[in-house]
Amino acid sequence: MTGKPDTIVLIHGFWVTPRSWEHWKTRYESQGYRVLTPSYPGFEVEVEALNADPTPIETVTVPQIIARLEALIKDLPTPPILIGHSAGGAFTQILLDHGYGAAGVALNSAPTEGVAVVPPSQIRSLLPVLRNPANRHRAVGLNLKQWQYAFTNTFPDDRARATYERYHIPAPGSIVWGSALANFQPGHQDTWVDYHNNDRAPLLFVSGENDHIMPPVIQRSNARHYKSHTTTEVVEFPGRAHLLPAQDGWEEIADYALNWAVEHARPGTPTTTG
Repeated sequence: MTGKPDTIVLIHGFWVTPRSWEHWKTRYESQGYRVLTPSYPGFEVEVEALNADPTPIETVTVPQIIARLEALIKDLPTPPILIGHSAGGAFTQILLDHGYGAAGVALNSAPTEGVAVVPPSQIRSLLPVLRNPANRHRAVGLNLKQWQYAFTNTFPDDRARATYERYHIPAPGSIVWGSALANFQPGHQDTWVDYHNNDRAPLLFVSGENDHIMPPVIQRSNARHYKSHTTTEVVEFPGRAHLLPAQDGWEEIADYALNWAVEHARPGTPTTTG
C-alpha cells in the first residue's frame, strides 16, 4: 500500500450518527485500511443518548464540525480517502477545497452553496424542519413515515423500521435552515467552496436513483458547478434510496467508492494546510 492512502475517514450526515457506517467500517478494515468514523462535536455518545438528550444537536455549527474534522486529518501522517454521506458529502467537499484528503467521495451529497436546484421531493423531505422557523433553534427528528419517505423509500417496511430504530436521531434545525437560505444571503456562507480550486483532490459524486431528499438532479448540478481542472465525476446507482450505507447491496457501492478513490488518489503529500 506504499504511496497510496492507508486511512479512510467516513463522515456521517444528519439524522444519523457514525453508527450508520458500521458495515462499511468493518468491510474496509478487513481490507487492511485504518478506518476513522468521527462524530460531530457533542455527538460522541450513542444514538439512544442523543435521542434522550438532543442538546448537542441543537447547538452544533458547520464551522465546529469542519474544525473537528480538520483537526483529526491534520494528525494523520498522509492524506486519507474522505467518504461522506448526505451532509457529510457537503463536508467532504469543503475539506477537499481546504486542501485535505487524497480523494473524496460524496454519497447522495447535500449541496454546497450555489446549487439552486430544489426538487419537490427534497422540499417534502425537509418540511418537518422548514415548516416552522422556530425549528432554527431546535433539534428536529423525523417520525417513521417521514424517515421512510426521505431516507428509505425503496426499503421493505421491516427494513425501514429497523434502520429507523437503529440509526435515527434529530437533526440540527439551525444548519438545515442555514443551508436552505444560503443562496439568498450576502457573502460566503458555511457551505461555500471554491469551485475553481485547481489544487483540490479528485471528487466523485455517488447518486442513488430514487433518493428523495438529495436526488440525482442535485448531484449532477453540484458536480457541474466545479470549473477547475481537477477530476470531478458523477455515477448513479439504480434503485437506491438516500440511506445508501445501510441499503441491501451496500457492498457494491462501498467497493466502487473505494476503488475509484484509490485509482484517483493524489500521491501522498503533507496532510496539513494553512
